[in-house]
Amino acid sequence: MTASLATRGMTAKHGLKPVAGWLALGFLGLLAGGALVALGFEATGGGFATAAQFDAYLWRIARFTLWQAILSSLLSILFAIPLARALYAEPRFPGRALILRLFALPLALPALVAVLGITSIYGRNGLVAWMSAALGHPFQPDIYGLTGILIAHVFFNMPLCVRMILAAYESIPGDYWKLAAQLGMSATARFRLIEWPVIRRNLPGMIGLVFMLCVTSFTTVLTLGGGPRATTLEVAIYQSLHFDFDPARAVALTLTQLALTLLILIALRLTGKTAEEAHTFTTTPQRYGKPGRSERLTNIVTITLGFLYVALPIAGVLVSGLAADLIRLLSEAAVWRAIITSLVLGFSAALLAVLLSLAIVAAREAVRNTGSAQIFETGASLILVMPPIVIGAGWFILLRHFTDPFTLAPLMIIAVNAAMAMPFAMRLMRPAWDTAAARHNHLCAQLGIHGFNRFRLIEWPSIRRPFGMGFAFAMALSLGDLGTVALFGSDAVLTLPYLLLQRMGSYRTFDAAGLALILGALCLALMMIADRAAASFKDNQPS
Repeated sequence: MTASLATRGMTAKHGLKPVAGWLALGFLGLLAGGALVALGFEATGGGFATAAQFDAYLWRIARFTLWQAILSSLLSILFAIPLARALYAEPRFPGRALILRLFALPLALPALVAVLGITSIYGRNGLVAWMSAALGHPFQPDIYGLTGILIAHVFFNMPLCVRMILAAYESIPGDYWKLAAQLGMSATARFRLIEWPVIRRNLPGMIGLVFMLCVTSFTTVLTLGGGPRATTLEVAIYQSLHFDFDPARAVALTLTQLALTLLILIALRLTGKTAEEAHTFTTTPQRYGKPGRSERLTNIVTITLGFLYVALPIAGVLVSGLAADLIRLLSEAAVWRAIITSLVLGFSAALLAVLLSLAIVAAREAVRNTGSAQIFETGASLILVMPPIVIGAGWFILLRHFTDPFTLAPLMIIAVNAAMAMPFAMRLMRPAWDTAAARHNHLCAQLGIHGFNRFRLIEWPSIRRPFGMGFAFAMALSLGDLGTVALFGSDAVLTLPYLLLQRMGSYRTFDAAGLALILGALCLALMMIADRAAASFKDNQPS
Protein backbone atom coordinates (compact mmCIF):
# COMPACT_ATOMS: atom_id res chain seq x y z
CA MET A 1 0.00 0.00 0.00
CA THR A 2 2.79 2.41 0.95
CA ALA A 3 4.72 1.63 -2.25
CA SER A 4 1.60 2.27 -4.32
CA LEU A 5 1.04 5.64 -2.68
CA ALA A 6 4.68 6.57 -3.19
CA THR A 7 4.48 5.68 -6.87
CA ARG A 8 1.38 7.77 -7.34
CA GLY A 9 2.99 10.64 -5.42
CA MET A 10 6.10 10.56 -7.58
CA THR A 11 3.97 10.45 -10.72
CA ALA A 12 2.00 13.47 -9.60
CA LYS A 13 5.18 15.26 -8.64
CA HIS A 14 6.63 14.78 -12.10
CA GLY A 15 3.49 16.15 -13.75
CA LEU A 16 3.41 19.92 -14.12
CA LYS A 17 6.69 20.96 -12.52
CA PRO A 18 8.98 19.72 -15.33
CA VAL A 19 6.60 21.21 -17.90
CA ALA A 20 6.75 24.60 -16.16
CA GLY A 21 10.54 24.32 -15.99
CA TRP A 22 10.84 23.56 -19.68
CA LEU A 23 8.58 26.52 -20.48
CA ALA A 24 10.82 28.79 -18.38
CA LEU A 25 13.93 27.51 -20.17
CA GLY A 26 12.10 27.95 -23.46
CA PHE A 27 11.53 31.61 -22.59
CA LEU A 28 15.25 32.08 -21.99
CA GLY A 29 16.08 30.17 -25.17
CA LEU A 30 13.69 32.29 -27.20
CA LEU A 31 15.07 35.51 -25.75
CA ALA A 32 18.72 34.61 -26.33
CA GLY A 33 18.14 32.55 -29.49
CA GLY A 34 16.01 35.23 -31.12
CA ALA A 35 18.79 37.78 -30.61
CA LEU A 36 21.39 35.38 -32.03
CA VAL A 37 19.21 34.51 -35.05
CA ALA A 38 18.63 38.18 -35.76
CA LEU A 39 22.34 38.93 -35.54
CA GLY A 40 23.22 35.96 -37.74
CA PHE A 41 20.56 36.85 -40.31
CA GLU A 42 21.68 40.47 -40.41
CA ALA A 43 25.33 39.43 -40.73
CA THR A 44 24.72 37.00 -43.58
CA GLY A 45 22.12 39.21 -45.24
CA GLY A 46 24.42 42.19 -45.13
CA GLY A 47 27.16 40.22 -46.84
CA PHE A 48 30.32 42.24 -47.29
CA ALA A 49 28.69 45.22 -45.57
CA THR A 50 28.92 43.50 -42.19
CA ALA A 51 32.30 41.91 -42.89
CA ALA A 52 33.71 45.29 -43.79
CA GLN A 53 32.87 46.57 -40.30
CA PHE A 54 35.62 44.42 -38.77
CA ASP A 55 38.06 47.24 -39.32
CA ALA A 56 40.65 49.16 -37.33
CA TYR A 57 37.91 51.07 -35.47
CA LEU A 58 36.36 47.86 -34.13
CA TRP A 59 39.68 46.36 -33.05
CA ARG A 60 40.65 49.60 -31.34
CA ILE A 61 37.44 49.51 -29.32
CA ALA A 62 37.97 45.82 -28.52
CA ARG A 63 41.52 46.57 -27.31
CA PHE A 64 40.29 49.39 -25.09
CA THR A 65 37.53 47.14 -23.70
CA LEU A 66 40.14 44.55 -22.68
CA TRP A 67 42.65 47.14 -21.46
CA GLN A 68 40.26 48.96 -19.13
CA ALA A 69 38.97 45.63 -17.80
CA ILE A 70 42.51 44.40 -17.10
CA LEU A 71 43.49 47.62 -15.33
CA SER A 72 40.24 47.74 -13.35
CA SER A 73 40.62 44.13 -12.20
CA LEU A 74 44.24 44.55 -11.15
CA LEU A 75 43.60 47.81 -9.28
CA SER A 76 40.55 46.37 -7.51
CA ILE A 77 42.51 43.32 -6.34
CA LEU A 78 45.65 45.28 -5.39
CA PHE A 79 43.63 47.70 -3.25
CA ALA A 80 41.39 44.98 -1.80
CA ILE A 81 44.14 42.71 -0.47
CA PRO A 82 45.72 45.13 2.05
CA LEU A 83 42.29 46.47 3.04
CA ALA A 84 40.86 43.00 3.68
CA ARG A 85 44.02 42.06 5.55
CA ALA A 86 43.73 45.15 7.75
CA LEU A 87 40.04 44.54 8.46
CA TYR A 88 40.74 40.95 9.44
CA ALA A 89 43.70 41.93 11.63
CA GLU A 90 41.56 44.52 13.48
CA PRO A 91 38.44 42.62 14.59
CA ARG A 92 37.62 45.27 17.21
CA PHE A 93 38.18 48.29 14.99
CA PRO A 94 35.46 50.88 15.79
CA GLY A 95 32.71 50.65 13.22
CA ARG A 96 34.11 47.52 11.55
CA ALA A 97 30.65 45.98 11.12
CA LEU A 98 29.35 49.27 9.71
CA ILE A 99 32.21 49.40 7.21
CA LEU A 100 31.44 45.87 6.01
CA ARG A 101 27.80 46.83 5.57
CA LEU A 102 28.87 49.95 3.71
CA PHE A 103 30.93 47.82 1.35
CA ALA A 104 27.74 46.05 0.27
CA LEU A 105 26.15 49.31 -0.92
CA PRO A 106 28.04 49.78 -4.21
CA LEU A 107 26.48 46.57 -5.52
CA ALA A 108 23.02 47.86 -4.61
CA LEU A 109 23.46 51.35 -6.08
CA PRO A 110 22.50 51.83 -9.73
CA ALA A 111 25.61 52.59 -11.75
CA LEU A 112 24.24 55.96 -12.87
CA VAL A 113 23.70 57.04 -9.25
CA ALA A 114 27.20 55.96 -8.23
CA VAL A 115 28.71 57.81 -11.19
CA LEU A 116 27.08 61.04 -10.05
CA GLY A 117 28.48 60.48 -6.57
CA ILE A 118 31.96 59.92 -8.00
CA THR A 119 31.81 63.10 -10.08
CA SER A 120 30.73 65.04 -6.97
CA ILE A 121 34.03 64.03 -5.36
CA TYR A 122 36.52 63.77 -8.23
CA GLY A 123 34.88 65.99 -10.86
CA ARG A 124 36.06 69.41 -11.94
CA ASN A 125 33.76 71.05 -9.40
CA GLY A 126 33.93 68.25 -6.87
CA LEU A 127 35.31 67.93 -3.37
CA VAL A 128 38.91 67.30 -4.48
CA ALA A 129 38.94 70.43 -6.65
CA TRP A 130 37.36 72.50 -3.85
CA MET A 131 39.88 71.30 -1.25
CA SER A 132 42.84 71.94 -3.55
CA ALA A 133 41.59 75.48 -4.20
CA ALA A 134 41.10 76.06 -0.46
CA LEU A 135 44.69 74.96 0.16
CA GLY A 136 45.98 77.44 -2.41
CA HIS A 137 46.88 74.90 -5.09
CA PRO A 138 43.98 74.90 -7.56
CA PHE A 139 43.58 71.57 -9.30
CA GLN A 140 40.74 70.36 -11.51
CA PRO A 141 40.77 66.58 -12.02
CA ASP A 142 39.83 65.22 -15.43
CA ILE A 143 37.28 62.58 -14.46
CA TYR A 144 36.26 61.70 -18.02
CA GLY A 145 38.12 59.05 -19.96
CA LEU A 146 40.10 56.07 -18.75
CA THR A 147 40.81 57.69 -15.36
CA GLY A 148 37.14 58.10 -14.52
CA ILE A 149 36.30 54.60 -15.70
CA LEU A 150 38.99 53.10 -13.47
CA ILE A 151 37.91 55.15 -10.44
CA ALA A 152 34.31 54.02 -10.89
CA HIS A 153 35.16 50.36 -11.51
CA VAL A 154 37.38 50.22 -8.42
CA PHE A 155 34.56 51.83 -6.42
CA PHE A 156 32.19 49.07 -7.51
CA ASN A 157 34.52 46.08 -7.44
CA MET A 158 37.06 46.71 -4.66
CA PRO A 159 34.44 46.31 -1.87
CA LEU A 160 33.26 43.08 -3.49
CA CYS A 161 36.83 41.76 -3.55
CA VAL A 162 37.33 42.77 0.09
CA ARG A 163 34.30 40.75 1.16
CA MET A 164 35.46 37.75 -0.87
CA ILE A 165 38.99 37.91 0.55
CA LEU A 166 37.61 38.22 4.08
CA ALA A 167 35.56 35.08 3.44
CA ALA A 168 38.80 33.36 2.40
CA TYR A 169 40.53 34.57 5.56
CA GLU A 170 37.76 33.11 7.69
CA SER A 171 38.49 29.71 6.19
CA ILE A 172 41.98 29.70 7.74
CA PRO A 173 41.98 27.36 10.76
CA GLY A 174 42.59 29.10 14.09
CA ASP A 175 45.51 26.78 14.87
CA TYR A 176 47.49 28.48 12.11
CA TRP A 177 47.25 31.84 13.86
CA LYS A 178 48.02 30.28 17.22
CA LEU A 179 51.14 28.60 15.87
CA ALA A 180 52.23 31.84 14.16
CA ALA A 181 51.93 33.69 17.48
CA GLN A 182 53.89 30.99 19.32
CA LEU A 183 56.69 31.13 16.74
CA GLY A 184 56.77 34.93 16.80
CA MET A 185 56.21 35.29 13.08
CA SER A 186 56.46 38.79 11.66
CA ALA A 187 53.64 40.31 9.61
CA THR A 188 55.57 39.62 6.41
CA ALA A 189 56.10 35.96 7.33
CA ARG A 190 52.44 35.51 8.27
CA PHE A 191 51.34 36.95 4.97
CA ARG A 192 53.78 34.84 2.96
CA LEU A 193 53.19 31.52 4.74
CA ILE A 194 49.55 31.68 5.92
CA GLU A 195 47.57 34.38 4.15
CA TRP A 196 48.93 34.47 0.61
CA PRO A 197 48.35 30.74 -0.15
CA VAL A 198 44.66 31.17 0.68
CA ILE A 199 44.36 34.42 -1.29
CA ARG A 200 46.22 32.93 -4.26
CA ARG A 201 43.79 30.00 -4.52
CA ASN A 202 40.88 32.44 -4.71
CA LEU A 203 42.52 34.94 -7.06
CA PRO A 204 41.52 33.35 -10.41
CA GLY A 205 37.85 33.38 -9.50
CA MET A 206 37.96 36.93 -8.16
CA ILE A 207 39.90 38.34 -11.08
CA GLY A 208 37.65 36.54 -13.54
CA LEU A 209 34.48 37.86 -11.90
CA VAL A 210 35.72 41.45 -11.77
CA PHE A 211 37.08 41.20 -15.32
CA MET A 212 33.71 40.01 -16.60
CA LEU A 213 31.90 42.82 -14.78
CA CYS A 214 34.24 45.40 -16.30
CA VAL A 215 34.04 43.97 -19.83
CA THR A 216 30.24 44.15 -19.72
CA SER A 217 30.14 47.56 -18.01
CA PHE A 218 27.83 49.87 -19.92
CA THR A 219 26.50 52.75 -17.83
CA THR A 220 29.85 53.63 -16.28
CA VAL A 221 31.62 53.84 -19.64
CA LEU A 222 28.68 55.63 -21.28
CA THR A 223 28.73 58.44 -18.71
CA LEU A 224 32.47 58.64 -17.93
CA GLY A 225 34.01 57.47 -21.21
CA GLY A 226 34.53 60.94 -22.50
CA GLY A 227 34.26 60.22 -26.21
CA PRO A 228 35.52 57.85 -28.92
CA ARG A 229 38.94 57.41 -27.28
CA ALA A 230 37.36 55.71 -24.26
CA THR A 231 34.54 53.60 -25.69
CA THR A 232 33.87 49.92 -25.06
CA LEU A 233 32.08 47.46 -27.28
CA GLU A 234 28.75 47.76 -25.44
CA VAL A 235 28.72 51.55 -25.63
CA ALA A 236 29.68 51.37 -29.33
CA ILE A 237 26.74 49.02 -29.95
CA TYR A 238 24.40 51.53 -28.33
CA GLN A 239 25.86 54.41 -30.33
CA SER A 240 25.67 52.56 -33.64
CA LEU A 241 21.96 51.83 -33.15
CA HIS A 242 20.74 54.86 -31.24
CA PHE A 243 22.67 57.66 -32.95
CA ASP A 244 24.14 56.36 -36.23
CA PHE A 245 21.53 53.67 -36.96
CA ASP A 246 24.16 51.49 -38.59
CA PRO A 247 22.91 47.88 -38.18
CA ALA A 248 25.92 46.39 -39.97
CA ARG A 249 28.28 48.09 -37.54
CA ALA A 250 26.08 47.04 -34.60
CA VAL A 251 26.14 43.40 -35.72
CA ALA A 252 29.94 43.36 -36.03
CA LEU A 253 30.34 44.94 -32.59
CA THR A 254 27.79 42.59 -31.02
CA LEU A 255 29.39 39.47 -32.47
CA THR A 256 32.77 40.65 -31.17
CA GLN A 257 31.30 41.32 -27.71
CA LEU A 258 29.64 37.90 -27.65
CA ALA A 259 32.84 36.12 -28.71
CA LEU A 260 34.80 38.01 -26.06
CA THR A 261 32.29 37.08 -23.35
CA LEU A 262 32.38 33.42 -24.34
CA LEU A 263 36.19 33.36 -24.28
CA ILE A 264 36.19 34.87 -20.79
CA LEU A 265 33.69 32.31 -19.50
CA ILE A 266 35.71 29.45 -21.01
CA ALA A 267 38.86 30.82 -19.38
CA LEU A 268 37.03 31.03 -16.04
CA ARG A 269 35.88 27.45 -16.38
CA LEU A 270 39.43 26.29 -17.11
CA THR A 271 40.74 27.91 -13.94
CA GLY A 272 38.82 25.32 -11.97
CA LYS A 273 37.09 25.60 -8.61
CA THR A 274 38.43 27.21 -5.52
CA ALA A 275 40.18 24.80 -3.18
CA GLU A 276 38.23 23.66 -0.16
CA GLU A 277 39.26 25.01 3.20
CA ALA A 278 38.25 24.45 6.79
CA HIS A 279 35.52 26.97 7.61
CA THR A 280 34.95 28.90 10.78
CA PHE A 281 31.64 30.41 11.75
CA THR A 282 32.66 33.08 14.23
CA THR A 283 31.43 36.58 13.50
CA THR A 284 34.52 38.04 15.19
CA PRO A 285 37.73 36.24 14.22
CA GLN A 286 39.86 34.97 17.06
CA ARG A 287 43.43 36.21 16.81
CA TYR A 288 46.48 35.14 18.79
CA GLY A 289 49.07 37.78 19.48
CA LYS A 290 48.71 41.52 18.99
CA PRO A 291 49.98 43.44 15.95
CA GLY A 292 52.87 45.79 16.57
CA ARG A 293 52.45 49.55 16.76
CA SER A 294 53.62 50.21 13.20
CA GLU A 295 51.48 47.38 11.84
CA ARG A 296 48.46 48.66 13.73
CA LEU A 297 49.03 52.19 12.43
CA THR A 298 49.27 50.84 8.88
CA ASN A 299 46.01 48.92 9.37
CA ILE A 300 44.20 51.98 10.70
CA VAL A 301 45.39 54.17 7.81
CA THR A 302 44.46 51.49 5.26
CA ILE A 303 40.96 50.99 6.70
CA THR A 304 40.38 54.74 6.88
CA LEU A 305 41.41 55.31 3.27
CA GLY A 306 39.30 52.37 2.06
CA PHE A 307 36.32 53.62 4.04
CA LEU A 308 36.65 57.14 2.62
CA TYR A 309 37.03 55.86 -0.94
CA VAL A 310 33.67 54.09 -0.71
CA ALA A 311 31.84 56.42 1.67
CA LEU A 312 32.61 59.77 0.04
CA PRO A 313 30.80 59.12 -3.29
CA ILE A 314 27.80 57.74 -1.40
CA ALA A 315 27.81 60.82 0.81
CA GLY A 316 28.19 62.93 -2.33
CA VAL A 317 24.98 61.46 -3.75
CA LEU A 318 23.17 62.25 -0.51
CA VAL A 319 24.51 65.80 -0.15
CA SER A 320 24.03 66.71 -3.83
CA GLY A 321 20.55 65.20 -3.86
CA LEU A 322 19.46 67.11 -0.76
CA ALA A 323 20.88 70.32 -2.23
CA ALA A 324 18.64 69.92 -5.28
CA ASP A 325 15.13 71.34 -5.39
CA LEU A 326 13.39 68.08 -4.53
CA ILE A 327 10.03 69.75 -3.98
CA ARG A 328 10.07 71.19 -7.51
CA LEU A 329 11.27 67.88 -8.94
CA LEU A 330 8.52 65.94 -7.22
CA SER A 331 5.96 68.39 -8.58
CA GLU A 332 6.94 67.67 -12.19
CA ALA A 333 4.63 65.36 -14.11
CA ALA A 334 7.58 63.89 -16.03
CA VAL A 335 9.30 62.82 -12.82
CA TRP A 336 6.22 61.09 -11.45
CA ARG A 337 5.62 59.44 -14.82
CA ALA A 338 9.21 58.16 -14.76
CA ILE A 339 8.83 56.91 -11.17
CA ILE A 340 5.57 55.12 -11.93
CA THR A 341 6.94 53.66 -15.17
CA SER A 342 10.07 52.42 -13.39
CA LEU A 343 8.05 50.85 -10.58
CA VAL A 344 5.61 49.16 -12.97
CA LEU A 345 8.35 47.82 -15.24
CA GLY A 346 10.51 46.82 -12.24
CA PHE A 347 7.60 45.08 -10.51
CA SER A 348 6.67 43.21 -13.68
CA ALA A 349 10.26 42.15 -14.39
CA ALA A 350 10.81 41.04 -10.79
CA LEU A 351 7.57 39.04 -10.71
CA LEU A 352 8.41 37.34 -14.00
CA ALA A 353 11.96 36.62 -12.79
CA VAL A 354 10.90 34.92 -9.54
CA LEU A 355 8.09 32.95 -11.18
CA LEU A 356 10.39 31.63 -13.90
CA SER A 357 13.10 30.91 -11.33
CA LEU A 358 10.63 29.06 -9.14
CA ALA A 359 9.51 26.96 -12.12
CA ILE A 360 13.11 25.96 -12.91
CA VAL A 361 13.98 25.27 -9.26
CA ALA A 362 10.90 23.07 -8.83
CA ALA A 363 11.52 21.23 -12.11
CA ARG A 364 15.17 20.61 -11.23
CA GLU A 365 14.25 19.02 -7.91
CA ALA A 366 11.40 17.02 -9.46
CA VAL A 367 13.75 15.36 -11.99
CA ARG A 368 16.79 15.29 -9.71
CA ASN A 369 17.57 11.64 -10.51
CA THR A 370 17.43 12.07 -14.30
CA GLY A 371 19.69 13.57 -16.92
CA SER A 372 17.40 16.59 -17.24
CA ALA A 373 18.45 17.85 -13.80
CA GLN A 374 21.78 19.12 -15.13
CA ILE A 375 20.00 21.00 -17.91
CA PHE A 376 17.86 22.83 -15.37
CA GLU A 377 20.95 23.31 -13.19
CA THR A 378 22.92 25.23 -15.82
CA GLY A 379 20.25 26.40 -18.27
CA ALA A 380 19.28 29.57 -16.44
CA SER A 381 22.89 30.58 -15.81
CA LEU A 382 23.71 30.48 -19.52
CA ILE A 383 21.76 33.71 -20.00
CA LEU A 384 24.68 35.47 -18.30
CA VAL A 385 26.78 34.65 -21.36
CA MET A 386 24.87 37.30 -23.30
CA PRO A 387 25.04 40.81 -21.83
CA PRO A 388 21.73 42.73 -21.83
CA ILE A 389 22.94 45.13 -24.51
CA VAL A 390 23.63 42.17 -26.84
CA ILE A 391 20.15 40.74 -26.35
CA GLY A 392 18.62 44.19 -26.74
CA ALA A 393 20.60 44.88 -29.91
CA GLY A 394 19.60 41.56 -31.46
CA TRP A 395 15.91 42.05 -30.80
CA PHE A 396 16.06 45.70 -31.85
CA ILE A 397 17.51 44.64 -35.21
CA LEU A 398 14.96 41.81 -35.55
CA LEU A 399 11.88 43.86 -34.61
CA ARG A 400 12.67 46.71 -36.95
CA HIS A 401 11.94 44.39 -39.90
CA PHE A 402 8.35 43.86 -38.69
CA THR A 403 7.34 46.84 -36.55
CA ASP A 404 8.57 49.91 -34.74
CA PRO A 405 10.84 48.53 -31.98
CA PHE A 406 9.93 51.37 -29.64
CA THR A 407 6.28 50.25 -29.53
CA LEU A 408 7.39 47.00 -27.87
CA ALA A 409 9.81 48.71 -25.51
CA PRO A 410 7.96 47.80 -22.26
CA LEU A 411 7.84 44.11 -23.15
CA MET A 412 11.53 44.01 -24.09
CA ILE A 413 12.61 45.87 -20.96
CA ILE A 414 10.60 43.51 -18.74
CA ALA A 415 11.80 40.38 -20.53
CA VAL A 416 15.51 41.26 -20.56
CA ASN A 417 15.57 42.51 -16.96
CA ALA A 418 13.72 39.40 -15.78
CA ALA A 419 16.16 37.13 -17.59
CA MET A 420 19.18 38.92 -16.11
CA ALA A 421 17.77 38.64 -12.58
CA MET A 422 16.82 34.96 -12.82
CA PRO A 423 20.20 33.41 -11.93
CA PHE A 424 20.35 35.47 -8.72
CA ALA A 425 16.75 34.70 -7.76
CA MET A 426 17.39 30.99 -8.33
CA ARG A 427 20.38 30.99 -6.00
CA LEU A 428 18.20 32.47 -3.27
CA MET A 429 15.27 30.05 -3.66
CA ARG A 430 16.97 26.78 -4.56
CA PRO A 431 18.44 25.87 -1.12
CA ALA A 432 15.11 26.39 0.67
CA TRP A 433 13.18 24.42 -1.96
CA ASP A 434 15.65 21.52 -1.94
CA THR A 435 15.65 21.39 1.87
CA ALA A 436 11.87 21.30 2.02
CA ALA A 437 11.75 18.59 -0.65
CA ALA A 438 14.31 16.42 1.13
CA ARG A 439 12.33 16.63 4.36
CA HIS A 440 8.83 16.07 3.04
CA ASN A 441 9.03 14.04 -0.21
CA HIS A 442 8.43 10.63 1.35
CA LEU A 443 5.77 11.87 3.76
CA CYS A 444 3.85 13.65 0.99
CA ALA A 445 4.05 10.53 -1.18
CA GLN A 446 2.69 8.35 1.62
CA LEU A 447 -0.16 10.76 2.42
CA GLY A 448 -0.98 11.47 -1.23
CA ILE A 449 -0.33 15.21 -0.92
CA HIS A 450 0.59 16.63 -4.31
CA GLY A 451 -0.22 19.36 -6.77
CA PHE A 452 -1.52 22.68 -5.47
CA ASN A 453 -2.21 21.31 -1.98
CA ARG A 454 1.44 20.35 -1.57
CA PHE A 455 2.58 23.74 -2.79
CA ARG A 456 0.18 25.55 -0.45
CA LEU A 457 0.86 23.47 2.66
CA ILE A 458 4.48 22.37 2.30
CA GLU A 459 6.48 24.26 -0.30
CA TRP A 460 5.22 27.83 -0.12
CA PRO A 461 5.86 28.29 3.65
CA SER A 462 9.45 27.12 3.04
CA ILE A 463 10.27 29.40 0.11
CA ARG A 464 8.11 32.41 1.01
CA ARG A 465 10.98 34.48 2.42
CA PRO A 466 13.54 33.52 -0.27
CA PHE A 467 10.84 34.30 -2.84
CA GLY A 468 10.43 37.77 -1.34
CA MET A 469 14.20 38.26 -1.18
CA GLY A 470 14.55 37.31 -4.83
CA PHE A 471 11.68 39.61 -5.79
CA ALA A 472 13.17 42.61 -3.95
CA PHE A 473 16.63 41.96 -5.40
CA ALA A 474 15.28 41.53 -8.94
CA MET A 475 13.19 44.69 -8.68
CA ALA A 476 16.19 46.69 -7.44
CA LEU A 477 18.23 45.46 -10.42
CA SER A 478 15.43 46.35 -12.81
CA LEU A 479 14.90 49.83 -11.36
CA GLY A 480 18.54 50.73 -11.88
CA ASP A 481 18.89 49.22 -15.35
CA LEU A 482 19.97 51.52 -18.17
CA GLY A 483 21.31 49.09 -20.79
CA THR A 484 18.02 47.91 -22.30
CA VAL A 485 16.25 51.19 -21.55
CA ALA A 486 18.97 53.10 -23.42
CA LEU A 487 18.14 51.15 -26.59
CA PHE A 488 14.34 51.00 -26.31
CA GLY A 489 13.63 53.99 -24.08
CA SER A 490 11.89 57.08 -25.40
CA ASP A 491 9.62 59.86 -24.20
CA ALA A 492 6.78 57.33 -24.40
CA VAL A 493 8.61 54.88 -22.10
CA LEU A 494 10.38 57.16 -19.65
CA THR A 495 12.08 55.50 -16.69
CA LEU A 496 14.01 57.12 -13.86
CA PRO A 497 17.46 56.09 -15.19
CA TYR A 498 16.53 57.31 -18.68
CA LEU A 499 15.22 60.63 -17.34
CA LEU A 500 18.35 60.96 -15.22
CA LEU A 501 20.52 60.38 -18.30
CA GLN A 502 18.54 63.03 -20.20
CA ARG A 503 19.01 65.61 -17.44
CA MET A 504 22.73 64.84 -17.30
CA GLY A 505 23.00 65.21 -21.08
CA SER A 506 21.32 68.63 -20.94
CA TYR A 507 23.66 69.73 -18.10
CA ARG A 508 20.85 70.07 -15.55
CA THR A 509 23.17 68.95 -12.79
CA PHE A 510 20.98 69.73 -9.79
CA ASP A 511 17.99 67.94 -11.30
CA ALA A 512 20.19 64.94 -12.05
CA ALA A 513 21.43 64.89 -8.45
CA GLY A 514 17.89 64.96 -7.09
CA LEU A 515 16.76 62.18 -9.42
CA ALA A 516 19.82 60.14 -8.45
CA LEU A 517 18.89 60.47 -4.78
CA ILE A 518 15.33 59.33 -5.49
CA LEU A 519 16.48 56.37 -7.60
CA GLY A 520 19.17 55.38 -5.11
CA ALA A 521 16.73 55.56 -2.19
CA LEU A 522 14.25 53.29 -3.99
CA CYS A 523 16.92 50.69 -4.84
CA LEU A 524 18.50 50.78 -1.38
CA ALA A 525 15.09 50.39 0.27
CA LEU A 526 14.46 47.26 -1.79
CA MET A 527 17.91 45.87 -0.97
CA MET A 528 17.36 46.55 2.75
CA ILE A 529 14.08 44.65 2.55
CA ALA A 530 15.89 41.73 0.91
CA ASP A 531 18.69 41.90 3.49
CA ARG A 532 16.26 41.92 6.44
CA ALA A 533 14.33 39.05 4.91
CA ALA A 534 17.58 37.12 4.49
CA ALA A 535 18.55 37.71 8.13
CA SER A 536 15.10 36.69 9.33
CA PHE A 537 15.19 33.60 7.13
CA LYS A 538 18.57 32.52 8.55
CA ASP A 539 17.43 33.13 12.13
CA ASN A 540 14.39 30.92 11.62
CA GLN A 541 16.34 28.05 10.09
CA PRO A 542 16.64 24.99 12.36
CA SER A 543 20.14 24.34 13.64
